[in-house]
Amino acid sequence: MNIPEYNEIIEPNDQTEARREHLEKLREIVGNVYPNKFERSKITGEEDTITRIVVFATLVKNQHISKLTEGEKPSDEQREAANAELNQLRVRTAGRLAVPPRVMGKAAFVHLSDGVERLQIYVRKQDAKAINNDTRKIIEQENAAWELFNLLDHGDFIGVEGFLFVTKTGELSVHVETIQFLSKARFPMPDKMHDIADAEISRRYRYIDLIASSLRNKTDEELEEEKRTGVKKLTTREVFERRAKLISGMRRFLDDNGFIEVETPILTPKATGAAAEPFETYHNALDIKLYARIAPELYLKRLMVGGFEKVYELNRNFRNEGLSHKHSPEFTMLEFYCAYMDVNGMMDFAEAMIKESVRKATGGSLQVKYGESEIDFSKFERLTMKQAILKYSGFPMLDEILFESLANLRQLNAALLLTDLGKMEAGTAAGFTSATSDQELLKKSFEQRAEFVKENKNRLWKIAELFSVSEPDKNIAEENGITENEFEFIVRNIISEENDERKKAYIIEKSFEDYAENILGKIIQQTGKTIMKPTFITDYPKSISPLSKASPENPNVAERFELFICGMECANGFSELNDPQEQYERLIDQMKERETGDEEAMVLDEDYIRALSYGMPPAAGIGIGIDRLVMLLTNKHSIRDVILFPHMRPEKKNSTADDAKNAEEI
Repeated sequence: MNIPEYNEIIEPNDQTEARREHLEKLREIVGNVYPNKFERSKITGEEDTITRIVVFATLVKNQHISKLTEGEKPSDEQREAANAELNQLRVRTAGRLAVPPRVMGKAAFVHLSDGVERLQIYVRKQDAKAINNDTRKIIEQENAAWELFNLLDHGDFIGVEGFLFVTKTGELSVHVETIQFLSKARFPMPDKMHDIADAEISRRYRYIDLIASSLRNKTDEELEEEKRTGVKKLTTREVFERRAKLISGMRRFLDDNGFIEVETPILTPKATGAAAEPFETYHNALDIKLYARIAPELYLKRLMVGGFEKVYELNRNFRNEGLSHKHSPEFTMLEFYCAYMDVNGMMDFAEAMIKESVRKATGGSLQVKYGESEIDFSKFERLTMKQAILKYSGFPMLDEILFESLANLRQLNAALLLTDLGKMEAGTAAGFTSATSDQELLKKSFEQRAEFVKENKNRLWKIAELFSVSEPDKNIAEENGITENEFEFIVRNIISEENDERKKAYIIEKSFEDYAENILGKIIQQTGKTIMKPTFITDYPKSISPLSKASPENPNVAERFELFICGMECANGFSELNDPQEQYERLIDQMKERETGDEEAMVLDEDYIRALSYGMPPAAGIGIGIDRLVMLLTNKHSIRDVILFPHMRPEKKNSTADDAKNAEEI
C-alpha cells in the first residue's frame, strides 16, 4: 500500500516550519493546542458570533456616534458616551486572525473573522491573561498571554473575553482580558489583496477559496465600481449563502402550498426518468447491478398513484456525460408534481415560485445582473418552439416549414447541415476536406454559424431547397457549388421518408437549439439588448417527449415546456402521461432507439407501467435545475463555481498554463 508521509502532504518550507515551531512553543504554554470547545457569550440573545456582536454593538454605538465620513474621527464626547454603554457589554467570542498581528510596544491590535464579519481586538500586555487548555484555568505565569499572542500567526483561531469599546478612530473593538488558543493554521493564508486567480485551485480546494474570499480586502476601484453600478460582487461564501436562501425559499413556497417533501432511492435497478447515460455500481449483498439516479420522476409519480396529490423532492442526480460550463455529472434538481394540474397551470405555478424565491434569495430584488446584461424575473415570456425559431433564426420562411411537410423539413435540415459545414459562400466550405470527420464539422463554433446565416441566408436557403426532394440531384448540387464530399455529408445526415417521427423531431429540436437556445444566450452581443426575460418554450415534438401527454389540438406536439434564461435551460415540465398502454408503447419506441445506438434513450420500467395501471390522476410535473438558477443569481458563468466541491480530473503535479486555461473555460 502506497501511503504518503505527512511531510509529503504538508510539504515543509520556511513558513510552515516557523508555524510548526510556534505551535510547539504554544503547547508548552497552554497544553492542548487543539481544545475540544469554546463557549461563547449570549449578550445578543443568541450565541455571540462575531457577526452578531458587530451588528448588535453597532446599533449601540450609533446611538452616540453618527455615521462618520472617511477619515473622520468621533469627538471625545461622542466616544466617551458610547464607551460608557459599550464597556458594560462583556463578550466571549472566537474567530480566525484575519490579518497578521501588529504589535506596538506593549499593546497590539488584530482583527478576528467568522468568515462574514470582522471585529478588532485590543490586547495590552499588562491586562491580558492566558487560559490553560488542559485545566481551563487562567495561567498565573506573568506575561503568558503576551507570549502566547506573539506566537500567533495569520489564520490561527483564538477565543477572547473582554469588554467592548470604541477606539479614537471610531472602530468597534474588544478590550481583551483573557485569551485562549484554539487552533493553528499550519499553512500561510492567501494574499489578502487578491482572490485565487487559478480557477482549478479555487474549485479543487474550496476551503482555500472560502478563506481567501473572506479575508480579502476590496480595492478602491472595486468599491467605486460597486457604488457606481449598485451591484455588490459576492464573496464565495455569499454565493453559497444565496444558493441556500434560494433553496429555502423554494421549499417554503412548496410547503405553504400543501406539497409534501419525500425521499426516493438514489441507487435504482433501472436508469429511468430521463434520457441520459447513467453511472453503474453493484450491490454485493443483493447481487444486482444498480444505477445512480438520473432523475426521481418515476418514483415521484408512483407516489401520486399511491395518493400523494402534491409531492416534491430536492435531489442529487448523476449523469455520466460530458463536462461544460453548464453541465456537471452530479447536480441538484428540484422536482415536484401536482395532481389535477396541466402544463399551463404548472407554468403559472413555477413562475410564481421562482419570482418569490428569487426575491428572498436576493433580499427583495427581481432584477439581477448577469455579465453585461440584466435578468428581469418580474417578466416571463412564453413562446412555442416554432415561434422561438422564427424569432431568432434569421430564416424568413420558417413559418411554412416547422411541423408541416417532409419536404419543407428536409429543406430546413439541409440548411442546418450546410451551416454546420461552415460554407461562407457558395462553392466553398471553410476548413472542409475529404479527411474532415462529421464530428469535426459539427463542432463549428456557434459564432461562425450565426455569422454565416446572417450573411448568406438567402443563398443558403436556395441551395438547401435542392435537398427538399427525396432523391437530390448531385449534378444540380454541383452546379450550385456543392462539392461531392459536401453532398454526401448532407445526404447521409438528412431525414428521409424512412426516418421515423423521432428523427424528424430531432431536427426540429436541433434547429431550436442552434438558432433559438444559443441566440437567446448571445442576443446581447448581436442586438445590444440588455434586459433578459425568462422564457417558457412550449410545444415540443411528442416523439422526443416520451413521458408527456400529447396536445389535444395537435397529436404530434407534446404538452411540454422548458424554461430558458440567458440561453440556459433551467427547467423542464409537462402534463404527465398517465395512460399505461400509451406509456408502454412510447417506452418500447425508446427501446428501439437504444437498439440503433442511442445510449441516452429511455429503458422500459415494467413496475412503472404496473403502477400506472392502478390509476394516476391527471397531473403536471417539473424539474428545476438548482445549479443553473444559482449561476444566474450570483453572476457566475461556470456551474463549478456554484457547487461547493465539483468533480475534477486527478490533480497534476506539474500543471501547465494550458491546464489552468482549460479549467477556467469549464
